[in-house]
Amino acid sequence: MAEPHLDRTGDEAILEAYAVDSPPSGPGMSRRARMIFLGVVTLICFLLYGVGAWGLFPSQAGWPDWLAWGGRLVAGLAAVTLVVTMLRAHTGEESDGAARIAHVLLGVGWILFVWTLITDLVLRLPLLVAGIENPLRSRLVAVVLAAVVLGLALWGFAEARRIPRVRRVDIEIRGLSADADGMTIAVLTDTHFDSFKKPSWSAGVVDVVNGLGADVVVHAGDLADGSVAARREQSAALGGVRAAYRFYIAGNHEYYSGVGDWTAHMADLGWEVLLNAHGVVGERLVIAGVDDPTGNGVPGHGTDLDAALAGVPDLPIVLLAHQPHLIATSRDRVDLQISGHTHGGQMWPFHYLVRLREPVVQGLSRHGDRTQVWTSRGTGYWGPPFRIFAPSEISLLTLCSTTSA
Repeated sequence: MAEPHLDRTGDEAILEAYAVDSPPSGPGMSRRARMIFLGVVTLICFLLYGVGAWGLFPSQAGWPDWLAWGGRLVAGLAAVTLVVTMLRAHTGEESDGAARIAHVLLGVGWILFVWTLITDLVLRLPLLVAGIENPLRSRLVAVVLAAVVLGLALWGFAEARRIPRVRRVDIEIRGLSADADGMTIAVLTDTHFDSFKKPSWSAGVVDVVNGLGADVVVHAGDLADGSVAARREQSAALGGVRAAYRFYIAGNHEYYSGVGDWTAHMADLGWEVLLNAHGVVGERLVIAGVDDPTGNGVPGHGTDLDAALAGVPDLPIVLLAHQPHLIATSRDRVDLQISGHTHGGQMWPFHYLVRLREPVVQGLSRHGDRTQVWTSRGTGYWGPPFRIFAPSEISLLTLCSTTSA
């Protein structure tokens, strides 16, 4: 097995790489970058809550002045608070308290924005066609919107915070030997340990994984948000994962908080760190891992599939690659790619935006004659503590031999 390179240099660089779930911010931002970030964040925050205020408190509803203007004031204050806390959380101060407030407000704002547009389309227009006049029409829409937003926020919060369910899938692999038929791989990815996730949540995830009795356990990146020092308590439970083989690769978020520290920490917890390296599972299967493209340009880091596959024996190959679009280079070179990163969209209908970058959002897909990709919806969540129509998961992949072409 190639030795992983745990380079600690360049971790503070602000990397110009795409991420569906994190702003390119940090203590090294230039003044110009900070101003652009401030402008974009301000625009988004006021758009989210401005559209929501328009849906809940339109002038056509004829609400009492205290309710109409009070509601608009609350929406405005929420937008301002979101801007301020986002800046504190994502431009170098690393305030956990600010991050919690910002991410809750961001999630609620997204729900409010999306469902304001939906209720306008599916309710306001039909009521207009039916001849329901204002202010009754606008009041009915506002009441339904408020109920939907509240219900989705409560449900989405509970979905995000629970211990993930197990998602089981059989995957046929050509050339898999008879003694490897039925081998199981438990997949963790995108745990995103943060100040919201308690050590008890981490312990619960590990209990589920251990209960599966998998032959191999992998973590496909985006381990945590924050430094090892800040998230040591949450990540410690991973040292208790029981499996004959445990492999880990870094995701894009490790580069925002010290990739060298995180890879070293996982090695200390007993995980085999694969940075453009591979290992062999009982002479039956190759598990390879590539570095995340966020590390391209950072000394000692960057995606290098050739290095990961150098000297691999003639066995089926499973590749850990955090971002699904890396299939562009691994296609027909490996049998199965395991990815995360997308969170399955996390909050519907955000998955449509994810598809602008990634070829697949979740589940099993085939690419070329040889390669399949398993894209996990993720074990945790990033940012807003909500999951809406995109449940978290612990994947259990059962490899099955096949002779079909």
